[in-house]
Amino acid sequence: MQGSKALLKMLEDRGVENVFGYPGATVIPIYDEFLESNVRHILVRHEQCSAHMADGFARATGTPGVCLATSGPGTTNLVTGIATAYADSVPMIALTGQVGTGFLGAEAFQEVDSYSLMMPVTKHNFRVLDPERLPHAVYEGWKICQSGRPGPVHIDMPVDQLKSDIDEDLLTKEWGVKEPAEDISRINDAAMLIRNAERPVILVGGGAINASAEVIRFAEFTNTPVVTTLMSLGIVPSGHPLNMGPLGMHGRLGALDLFQSADLIIAIGTKFSDRTYNPHTMPSADCKVIQIDIDATQFGKSKRDSVDILCDAKQGTLLLLEALKGYKDCHSEWDGQYAKLRKRCQCSFDINTDPIAPQKVMHEISKLLDDDVIVTTGVGQNQMWSMHCLDVRRPRQYITSGSFGTMGFGLPSAIGAKVAKPDSKVLTIVGDGGLQMVIQELATSVAEDIPVTIVLLNNGWLGMVRQWQKLFWDKRYSGTKLNADPNFVKLAESFGAWGITVEKSGDVGDALKQAMDSDRTCIVDIHVNPEEDICPMILADPSVPIVKGRCPY
Repeated sequence: MQGSKALLKMLEDRGVENVFGYPGATVIPIYDEFLESNVRHILVRHEQCSAHMADGFARATGTPGVCLATSGPGTTNLVTGIATAYADSVPMIALTGQVGTGFLGAEAFQEVDSYSLMMPVTKHNFRVLDPERLPHAVYEGWKICQSGRPGPVHIDMPVDQLKSDIDEDLLTKEWGVKEPAEDISRINDAAMLIRNAERPVILVGGGAINASAEVIRFAEFTNTPVVTTLMSLGIVPSGHPLNMGPLGMHGRLGALDLFQSADLIIAIGTKFSDRTYNPHTMPSADCKVIQIDIDATQFGKSKRDSVDILCDAKQGTLLLLEALKGYKDCHSEWDGQYAKLRKRCQCSFDINTDPIAPQKVMHEISKLLDDDVIVTTGVGQNQMWSMHCLDVRRPRQYITSGSFGTMGFGLPSAIGAKVAKPDSKVLTIVGDGGLQMVIQELATSVAEDIPVTIVLLNNGWLGMVRQWQKLFWDKRYSGTKLNADPNFVKLAESFGAWGITVEKSGDVGDALKQAMDSDRTCIVDIHVNPEEDICPMILADPSVPIVKGRCPY
C-alpha cells in the first residue's frame, strides 16, 4: 500500500474522522488519497488555525485532534498552534510534509528542519526516513500523545516516503510504548495530613479534567473548599457550594483570602503556575502541600513541604478516598469561614449601563448555558471576564488558551469544538484585536458548514495591554488603539455569515439568543465600555497593591 494511503488507513482505524489542513506540494499524495478516504479534510485558511482547530477538537472530546501542513512555511505556521496545545497538555497529532530524503540538508525549496523546530513544543517527534517507519510513528504517536501528561506529537514525512509502498501487515503491528511511571507510596502520609488539617483547601488544575466526579466526591466527603484555575473551570461546577471560584491574577478575592489562610493545599493536576501561585497569593510558610500529578517535573514548584503522589488525578483521588475511610470533618470553624466568604462573593453581573459593561455580556451568556453549550475564548480581557463571571457547569465546556495565552485562539478552536460536537451549540468570546488575527476562518466556518456564534467584545483597543498602561504606566497608551477597525457585521456578511450590532445593554440577551438559535455563523458585535477594567488585578509582584473593581470579593 502506498504510504499516503496507509497513513489515512491508520488514522481511520483509530477513529479519526476529520483532519484540519492546508495543502502544498509535499503533501499532495495525502490530498489525493482524501478523495477515496472516509476521513474528512477541512480546509483552513491559515495553518496556525488548523492546529487551533485540532486543539479545540481535542479539548472538547479528550481524544487527539489531527492537523496537516506542507513543508517549509506550512510547517512553521503550525508552530504557534502546536505550542499552545503543548503548554496546556492537549493531545494532538501534527502531520507535516517534507522535501524528499535525497534533498534533506541541501537547502531545497520549502525545506525547514521541522524535526528540530518542533522539539521544544511537542511531547515527541518522528521523522519518517524509511516508509516502514510510518506505521511505527502513527502507532506510537497515537499512544504517546494521550498517555501520562498529554501533548502534541509531530510526524514529519518526506514526500518520497509518502509515495513509497509499505507492507500492509505493518499497519496492524503493535509496538511497545512505555507506560508512565507511578509512585503512590505516600498515600497514607497524605491521608494523615488531611486528617490533621484545620484549614484545608483543594487546588484543582487542568490535569484533573478526566477526574471531575472523583474530585467532587473527594471535596464533598472531606467537606473541603475548592479553588480552581483558569484551566480547570467546570471540573467542579461553578455553582457547587464548595467551589470558591478561580484563583489568579483576575480571579476571585474570596478564593485568594481562603487560599492564603490555608494550612494544607491539596493540589490535584495543577502546576503552580505564576498566575495562580506567586509571592502575592501563596499561603504562610507553615502551610503544607499534597500534590497529585502524573508529571514528576511538576513536583517542587510549591517550594514548601510536600507529599508528592505520582499518578493520574483520578487514581490519586480515589486512593486518597480509600485511605480516608472513617474520616470525620473536624474543621467546623473553617467551614463557617469559607461559607461566609462564598456568600460574600455572590455579586450580580447583571449590570445595566451604557456603554455596555462586559459583565453584562457574561451574565446573559450564563443564562443561555446548558450542558450542551461549549464556550471557547480568545485571550485578554475577554478571556478574563469569562473566567471570572461565567457559570461553567461541566468539564470541557470551557475551552481557552491558558499557559501560552495565544491571541486568535477563540474562533478556530470554536470551529474545532463544533466539528467534535456537531449537536452542541458553540460560541466563542473574543476581542476585536484577537478576532482580526484569524478572521479569515469565517470562510472555513461557512464553506464547511460549521456554524459558531462569535461574541465580540468590541472596545476599539487591545484591551488588556491598555489596562496595564492605564493602571501602571500613567495612561501612556502606545500601540494599543485599534484605529480603522472594520464594520464587523458587513465583514461577516461578505463571508456569507450573519452579523448583529449591539450598542445597548438591554439588547444583549436577545441578540445572543437570536445568534445561537439561528444555526448560522454569526458575529454578535457588542460595543463595550473600553474604560471597564477586569478586576481584581493581582500582580505577581507583592509590592504592587491589588487593584479592586466593582466587587470587593
